[in-house]
Amino acid sequence: MSLLHAERQLLPATETVLGEGMRIRRALPTRLRRMVGPWTFMDHFGPADVAHGDGMRVAPHPHIGLQTVTWLHRGEILHRDSLGSLQTIRPGQLNLMTSGRGISHSEESPLQRSPELHGLQFWIALPDESRAVEAAFDHYPSLPVIERDDLRISVLVGEMLGEVSPARLYSPALGLDMEATQGIATSLPLRPDFEYAALVSEGEAEFDGETLAPGSLLYLGGGRESLAIRTSGAARLTLIGGEPFETPVLMWWNFVARTQDELSTAVREWNAGQGDYGEVHGYDGARLKAPTPPWDKAD
Repeated sequence: MSLLHAERQLLPATETVLGEGMRIRRALPTRLRRMVGPWTFMDHFGPADVAHGDGMRVAPHPHIGLQTVTWLHRGEILHRDSLGSLQTIRPGQLNLMTSGRGISHSEESPLQRSPELHGLQFWIALPDESRAVEAAFDHYPSLPVIERDDLRISVLVGEMLGEVSPARLYSPALGLDMEATQGIATSLPLRPDFEYAALVSEGEAEFDGETLAPGSLLYLGGGRESLAIRTSGAARLTLIGGEPFETPVLMWWNFVARTQDELSTAVREWNAGQGDYGEVHGYDGARLKAPTPPWDKAD
């Protein structure tokens, strides 16, 4: 058996339900794998009925040390942040928020919305030299699309088959959304210096012969020059990858850092209204409080 096959891991996602029945499958981080390249967080949310009630409501909260990537299959989300951004994202569009040393934002279903919400949110850890960049928010109304063997591929970040996403990155990475409306069989070229993982959000698919369905992440390892993909019917697939990250990261709540002291400081500053997080204006509700990390709790 080759090293590539030995490296593969099928990683069950952690499931939870938020608010009014919003199903969340957290594929990264897991106990067995914390990162894939610079990708350190991956949530698959929905599909959820948001025709009634408030739909999605994520109150203002902070980030450091990362970029958030939001991609929708169906529905809409209204983004607000401490830079003054107010942006509705829809399917086919990409929201990319760079926290740098501090930003805060909220996410909610707009009043006028589709009845169903279904999508993905990722975090990309910032490398050491970019952790203190200026905070930024970018909305991309369209992305490069590739049609290959009846598979529709949107290039969210990075490059594939000569198509380059406009999304700004600070580490070499790849993110693809792939949609099959019928059974397909194709292959994609990969970079041997990247490690990769795949997720299925609708239907089923085979990646180099391994069947994957919603609820798990398939870690594919590195050293690959190509990836065979097959479906027997309609399916929605995601492929992420990147160079293995240069330094281990620590996460607590919505913060990505390198040490426990950095995380503790971030928690204290946010809860005290200090730091570089700013204020989110226009959200109808209180901001979230950061939980105290276990290493800071009194014995």
